[in-house]
Amino acid sequence: MTYQKSLNLLATLLIKAQNFYEKHGKKTIILARFMPIVRTFAPIVAGIGAMKYKTFITYNLLGGFLWTFGLTLAGYYLGQVIPDVDKYLLPIIAAIVIISFLPSVIHLIQKNRNEKS
Repeated sequence: MTYQKSLNLLATLLIKAQNFYEKHGKKTIILARFMPIVRTFAPIVAGIGAMKYKTFITYNLLGGFLWTFGLTLAGYYLGQVIPDVDKYLLPIIAAIVIISFLPSVIHLIQKNRNEKS
């Protein structure tokens, strides 16, 4: 790949990132908190996509609040409902990981279906 093609590809990807964050940025920042790998890169892509800082901070704080209190309350509730929850901890963690990847998998499946149509 030549240098010019690389620059063109980079420009195209930056435009796509900016368009994506204009359309889906708010929910992406919130949902990224619940997705292990995505949460690492979502803020970087939000910056590249020129998301407004005030919007980013607002939805990042909201996502952090939901993540923190949601996990705390879920842990408390599971501890009350399931006796000896520590025996079931690994299956519960596996379920959380699988559930956190479901939105991405569903999106990819829908995207592939739309491209084939």
